[in-house]
This record gives sequence, C-alpha cells and structure tokens, in this order.
Amino acid sequence: MFFTYLRRELRRRRKAALVVASGLALGIALVIVVNSASAGMQQAQGKVLESLYGLGTDMTVTKAAPPPSEGGRERPRFNFDAQDGDETQSSDVVMPQGFETLASSTVGKVAGQTGVAGAVGGLSLSVLKVDGEFKPGEFAPRENTSGGGGGGGGGAGTGEVRGGGANFGVNSYTVYGTDTAHQDLGPLTSSKITDGRAFETTETDAKVAVVDSAYAKEKKYKVGSDVTIKGTKFEIVGIATADSGDASANLYIPLKQAQTLSDSKDKVTTVYVKADDSQQIAAVKSAVQKNIPGTTVTTSADLADRVSGSLSTASDLATSVGKWLSIAVLIAAFVVAGLLTMSAVTRRVQEFGTLKALGWKSGRVTRQVVGEAMVNGLVGGALGIAVGVAGAYVLTAVSPSLTAEVGNAAAGPGGGGGGMIRAGGPAGQAADKAIEIALTAPISAATIALAVGLAVTGGLIAGAFGGWRASRLRPADALRRVE
Repeated sequence: MFFTYLRRELRRRRKAALVVASGLALGIALVIVVNSASAGMQQAQGKVLESLYGLGTDMTVTKAAPPPSEGGRERPRFNFDAQDGDETQSSDVVMPQGFETLASSTVGKVAGQTGVAGAVGGLSLSVLKVDGEFKPGEFAPRENTSGGGGGGGGGAGTGEVRGGGANFGVNSYTVYGTDTAHQDLGPLTSSKITDGRAFETTETDAKVAVVDSAYAKEKKYKVGSDVTIKGTKFEIVGIATADSGDASANLYIPLKQAQTLSDSKDKVTTVYVKADDSQQIAAVKSAVQKNIPGTTVTTSADLADRVSGSLSTASDLATSVGKWLSIAVLIAAFVVAGLLTMSAVTRRVQEFGTLKALGWKSGRVTRQVVGEAMVNGLVGGALGIAVGVAGAYVLTAVSPSLTAEVGNAAAGPGGGGGGMIRAGGPAGQAADKAIEIALTAPISAATIALAVGLAVTGGLIAGAFGGWRASRLRPADALRRVE
C-alpha cells in the first residue's frame, strides 16, 4: 500500500518532483565538481613539491643563512691564462647553490632524530661556463706628415695599436650531486630513467652522469656521450624525464664528484628527510631545529605556502569561493525543497484530511510525505552525480594548464637568490621559471559518498518540513473544504 500510493502520487506530481530533484541535483553537482577540482589542484601542487623535493620527501634541512651584517657573498672570479695568438679561452666556476653548505656529518645527526625514517644528503651546484677568445690588436705606425725628412713628429717606433678585443659567451646550468648508495630520497626520485640506466650503488665516486631529457635534447646529448665539467669528463649513462615536466637539475653526478668539483669536501647543501609518520612531521621539525642548531628545516607544507602563479590562484578560488558557493547553493536547494514539499502538503489538505478520516494515523501520513521527499532527494542525487561526474570528466579532458612558481622569503646572505630552487632545496634560493602542470579533476569514492549523503540529507530535510505540516492536519480541515 505504501509503495503503491507513493508511486501514484509521484506520477501525479511529476513537475513538482522534478523541480525539487533538479534543485538538489544542481547543488550536488556543484559540490562534486568543486571537490574534484580541489583534489586535482592538490595533486598538481604535490607534483610541484615532488619536483622540488623528490618523491617521498617530507622535509629538507639546510644551513641557516647568516645575517646580512656578516657580509655578502663572494663574487665568482674567472681566470684566463695569457696566451699568444687567437687562442680559445675557457673557464668554469662551480659553486654550491645558495653558497651555504652543511657538514656531511649533519646527515647522520638528522637521521638519528626521533621520528626520522631516513635522511640523505645532496649537493646542488650552479655551473657558470665562460668561453671565447681574445684577439690581440695590430700595431700600425703613424704616417709622417711633417713634409720633410728627419723632422720631428714622425720618428721611428711611433704608432698605435688597432683592432683586437674579446668575444666570450656565458653558459649556465645546474648539477646535482646525489648519494648513489642511497637513491630513495632527493630530487632525482621524481624523474624516471627513459634511456640508459640509473646510477649503480657502487658508483659513489665514478665519472658518470644522468642527464635531464629536456637538457639532453637541447645540447644533443645521448647515452654514451661525454660532458665536461671544469675539465673533468663524465660519461652519460642515463637520461631521466621528470614526472612533473620540469627537472630538478640539468645534470646528476655522484656526490663525491660534485664535492670535488666545487671544492666542497664533506659538504652538502641539503639534507632530504622522510618521517616515520606523516602526522609527526611538525614534531620532527621541532626536534631537528632544537638539536641541530644553525639549520633551517622546511616541510612540504611550508613550501606549499610559497607556491604562487595560476595554480595558487585557482586553488584559492576553489577553496574560498567554490566551496562557499557550493554550501550556499546546497542550503538554498535544501530550503527550497523543504518549502516546495510543505507547499505541496498544504495543497493536499483535503487528501490527507480524508485519509485521516478513513483511519490513517498521523505517523502514517508523515511517513508517506517523508517517503515522497526521500525519493525526490535520491532522484536529485542521481542527477547531481551524473552531472557532476560529467563536469569533472570535461575538466579532465580539457586539462587546463596551470603555472606554479615557488619563491622563498628567506633569501641567502646579501638578499639575492642563489639559482634554481628546484635543484637545491628551498632555503636561500628562488625559483627561476614557472613549472607548468595540467589540471585534472579526479573523482574519489569519498566524493560520491558525499553526494549520496547530501541527497539523503536533502530528502530528509524536505520530508521534515512536509511531515511536520502533514502531522498538524485534522480531518475537520478536509471536511470544511468539501463542496
């Protein structure tokens, strides 16, 4: 009897039921799209942080920058040998990015802190290569314009140097010294070897290199080629492609070789740390800062706050505007559904009054109204899920490109940036170019469950309004309206 009456009443009031279901569907669809877009932005931000930190890294430890009063950084110097003739000159300057290094023993100290699952040191280098040639000038004697022989002004040996000069080009790139014995942390973990091989654990001091695919394409490097850094030849054994599309460094070499090239024996620029429990990252950060003075600890959450560009703007809009708009639309949909249901009950005074006169209890009438509202809510939920999933699919198919830049308020000594943040950790550096990320809108089971819950809630709210109104009806109200 309940379901028969329910089916008949919903068929009789198809338009009203469709209006209620459509309102709920709009709010639910908006919630699905906003939540999916927010999840996609979080994934995009995670890719940005992985390209900076490396996969699985929870925080980095770097040397605390000294106050500006202690003086600025030493400027790089290029030395050339004096040679005769048109000889090509070349000079490389290899410097740690950020100009601040830690003792290699710091890695062990960090690894020994409570809550630390692993710690690996890395040395991020910036290489400036200047090459070109000096062209000596030519001596040209001055012409004798005195008009007579042996007069003054045109004596032998007088003249001037003409021509000559210099033509030099500057090339800069980044090199990351990786601990080949522990390759589970650090920026290289965010790249995949697409040609050749990765470092072997025994190549701790070998003259081998892995090249980023974009840099290899630019310089026409391939597996088996040689690359020279400060007079040392390295054989390219692998080509790596970054998952996020932007590599942490142009070249990767064993840590000991990087220390030798930069005169940084037993030094690292960054310690990459993985915590035992992601919920204890803040506690691990506090422990490291307390027990290892002179260091700066930056977590992924700290770095996420520094992400700017269209990714940050879109994320802020989704968080502040999108979610509040979703909540406002849902509230409006729930209220409208409740008011429409209550209005429908008011128009059915004769019907419900007559049913009560025939023996229906108030509870039975209320259950009938709530049942109708629940069906409307479930229909609205199904429509909302369909529309929301379609919207998320369209957003994923379009995949709008967002840019992300990571800056650092705490620059190194002298206030300047020390090169690319991607290669050397967050401290004392600034991003030199934007990272492009394709936005997706993944739909999770939790999002679908939320949509179903909203549909049921909408039905209950509408049913509560209508049921309350129906429970107050009396048989006499129906009899007074009978003509």
